[in-house]
Amino acid sequence: MEKYSVKMHQIISEFNLELMYGPDGYLERDISSTGVNRPALQLTGFYDYFDNDSIQVIGRVEYAYLHGLTSLQRQQSLDRLFQEKIPLVVYTRGIEPSAECLEAARRHGGVVCRTQDSASAFIAALSAALNVHLGPRVTIHGGLVEVYGEGILLLGDSGVGKSETAIELVKRGHRLIADDAVDIKRVSAKSLVGSAPEMIRYFIELRGIGIIDVRRIFGMGSVKPTEKVDLIIHLEQWQDGKPYDRMGIDDKMTDILGIKVPSLVVPVRPGRNLAVIIEVAAMNNRNKKMGHNAARELADKQYASLLAQQNSKQQ
Repeated sequence: MEKYSVKMHQIISEFNLELMYGPDGYLERDISSTGVNRPALQLTGFYDYFDNDSIQVIGRVEYAYLHGLTSLQRQQSLDRLFQEKIPLVVYTRGIEPSAECLEAARRHGGVVCRTQDSASAFIAALSAALNVHLGPRVTIHGGLVEVYGEGILLLGDSGVGKSETAIELVKRGHRLIADDAVDIKRVSAKSLVGSAPEMIRYFIELRGIGIIDVRRIFGMGSVKPTEKVDLIIHLEQWQDGKPYDRMGIDDKMTDILGIKVPSLVVPVRPGRNLAVIIEVAAMNNRNKKMGHNAARELADKQYASLLAQQNSKQQ
């Protein structure tokens, strides 16, 4: 799987980090690991299984430990850390890096920054951001809309009506994220986030009309830069005789980047209001996530009724 990276200046700018020391060219360095580490064990000299690609965060605990060492011990401890060619060291809570830390950074070409945030808050935010920047990704031909808070990925053959359905949903008050091409990133072990390629963001192609700018025609409230992928709907031309699902008891899944996403197949033919169908599908998907499955409840009621009839006959 292809590895991605983010430039140092993007992380520094995104988190408003204060630079304490950086060698020439440090802003263009690549960060390619989602790992964020508090180097407590490393400062004591334990480097087994150490990931030197991870950003290192020094909070009050690490600072207190270092502060309790002699100047020579502190120098040796920090010098050993920077020898690992770590990408970045961040001091939290506005802590002033020691002279030994800055000297070690100079000797080994390290970068030292500072934030006013607490270590736990900073690590949580940084981990989430790195997962977005560096997560595996794929571009899929389709559209992505937000319907009642659910991210709906519309898939189907060219000309099946994906763009027309998306514009109808926008007219009904929902929001467009992407049309024609959707960049999807895996941002955690359970989550996918979709966005539009920069070049075509907020544009839709409607056959017979051409390209329209959804943001300018329908306003800023009609678009959104990113959205999670909660449900996949495959649109296909109606095929007579094909056994389409009429109950919805079995949950069908589609695998994207190793994550299974609930999916439906919706047949398209004249007279079917796809926008309304997708709205209901979005609400039903949310209902399922809350533990309510109408198809299974109906099946359970039917089974209970049949069981009661059998018992009454036996009596």
